[in-house]
Amino acid sequence: MIQLSELIAEFETIWPTSHADDWDRVGLQVGSLGDQVSKVLVAVDLTDSVIDEAVTIGANLIITHHPLLLKPVETVTDEKLKGSLIAKLIKNSISLFTAHTNADVQLDGASTLMANAFGLSNLKPLMPTGGGFGHGCVGELPEATRLDEFAKRVSANLPETARRVVFAGEPNQLVKKVAICSGAGDSFLAEVLASDVDVYVTSDLRHHPTLDAISTPRAGGPLALIDVAHWAAESLWVPAATAKLAKIDGVNFVSSTTKTDPWTQEVN
Repeated sequence: MIQLSELIAEFETIWPTSHADDWDRVGLQVGSLGDQVSKVLVAVDLTDSVIDEAVTIGANLIITHHPLLLKPVETVTDEKLKGSLIAKLIKNSISLFTAHTNADVQLDGASTLMANAFGLSNLKPLMPTGGGFGHGCVGELPEATRLDEFAKRVSANLPETARRVVFAGEPNQLVKKVAICSGAGDSFLAEVLASDVDVYVTSDLRHHPTLDAISTPRAGGPLALIDVAHWAAESLWVPAATAKLAKIDGVNFVSSTTKTDPWTQEVN
């Protein structure tokens, strides 16, 4: 067992708060620094089911990738979603800690984990940052591969979800240089278009930015896009973070088995 304040000090060496984007809200979101922690559940999101899982295994702390309190709330009551989750945490003596963009920019962030899973090498940051490795990554496949075959590889190396992997581009287009950004990555489309990558893998691509991107003339040929489920991409971070945290003595870290992908059904 360890005091929460001591545990957070350990987290700070792994995911420095200073590495988070200015808009982000990371760190302790619910709890008291003097609390004692013996077991920690690591998850992508905080949901009612994740709290139930924490209660079942006897966890005193939940670490999530996505912040619960990213945007301001006007009230914390049981009638509101966030209020009900916070109340449930408090009633069950469970604290909540978040590592988001400060975890993303590390060398073992979700983007580089995706790149490793897809067989990329020579990784460089897509967007260098003031701390850590950087946002996203760019790497190379061992050999040029058809776009449709690479999309199948991407799908095969991510957890299965109801929302299938989709791609934009000619199926027989050869791709070798790949950009990746876990989570919603269309804010980096301008940088990707200006680079020499062949394909960009990310999540939550919107219609108009996608249409503009694949229609933009480029010296090296059109940019191909692969859109994957947001949860599937960032779920890779959970077991990696759990394994990294295991070096901390006196605490048992457990990866959540709760799937928090909001898309649960596919129309056949």
